Amino acid sequence: MARALQLAQGALYHTSPNPRVGCIIVDASGKILGKGQTQAIGLAHAEVMALRDAVAKGHSTQGATAYVTLEPCSHHGRTGPCCDALIQAGITRVVASTQDPNPLVAGQGFQRLRQAGVDVIVGDGAAQTRELNIGFFSRMQRKRPWMRMKMAISLDGQTGLENGQSQWITSEAARTDGHAWRARACAILTGAGTVVQDNPLLDVRLVPTQRQPSAILIDSRLDCDVNSRFFSVPRPYHVFFANASPEKQKIWQAKAKKMSHEWQFKSIADENHKVNLELMLEHLSQLELNEIHVEAGHKLNGSLLRHGLIDELLIYMAPKLIGKGQPLAHLPALENLSDATPLVFHSVQTIGPDLRIVARIQGKDDFLSV
Repeated sequence: MARALQLAQGALYHTSPNPRVGCIIVDASGKILGKGQTQAIGLAHAEVMALRDAVAKGHSTQGATAYVTLEPCSHHGRTGPCCDALIQAGITRVVASTQDPNPLVAGQGFQRLRQAGVDVIVGDGAAQTRELNIGFFSRMQRKRPWMRMKMAISLDGQTGLENGQSQWITSEAARTDGHAWRARACAILTGAGTVVQDNPLLDVRLVPTQRQPSAILIDSRLDCDVNSRFFSVPRPYHVFFANASPEKQKIWQAKAKKMSHEWQFKSIADENHKVNLELMLEHLSQLELNEIHVEAGHKLNGSLLRHGLIDELLIYMAPKLIGKGQPLAHLPALENLSDATPLVFHSVQTIGPDLRIVARIQGKDDFLSV
């Protein structure tokens, strides 16, 4: 199972919106017959890849055991049921980490295997599988993506100088590591302020990637320039606005028609004529987006935190003191320390000269243990 989990980890960057799954097939003596990991959307799942690998090596899988990091699927989606493929291949024992949280599966794969006479054992490696697929489990169990907010800050908590200069607070090593976190996400989310002020690409460039994550823009009035660099990357775009004028909407729609990328515009307004962030998250879940990587300014960061929509903070802290500058999030002053947002350090690691802190809002990951 440990080796199957390694295979699942190797699928970190390309399976979206499917979960990252690994599978190893062994014979009665423990010899590995085949191994596989879930491929890109619409392609084979881990179990099928492992069966194909065994066949390619000339091995029979009759009477073999399959170690798989998630319950084999039992429904016809973009591919056929993996449990049927295992049964047809003569697999007599399946060891799986955990049940699939997808309601279309949710134990039905195990049931079908058992009905076919396959011995099923569940539980080994469950925590690792759920953690690896935290966005998938979040979307299936909470009906919303896992929201991860990335920030680069100085030791005194500033994201930039008072004059707005922010490049670069952290090292090249930290920026490269940040791109790896972008690459694992289903989408990168930002706000109009960041696009207007910084004119960023917000893509994956510093690490190899098989795909560019989708781009999400929150722009209540559609104030961004449609010719900004942000919109030059071939990837799906999802633009949320609230009270943009009909003229601006026409300009954006015309721009979208000229580009080959997938574009989606959606107006979701709250009572303050801003984008309704809660409804936006519901819509992102319907788009099958598991992990959202947020890179925004202090205003949008503050709004997302105040609404309780951020699950995890990814912070790169540079060993620098820069004095008065730009805060990481615009949050109201508290009257009591007991009202502070409680965090739990999930991991702390040095990246080059900087410190990478992954901290979770307390209780946000409780669904992983359900």
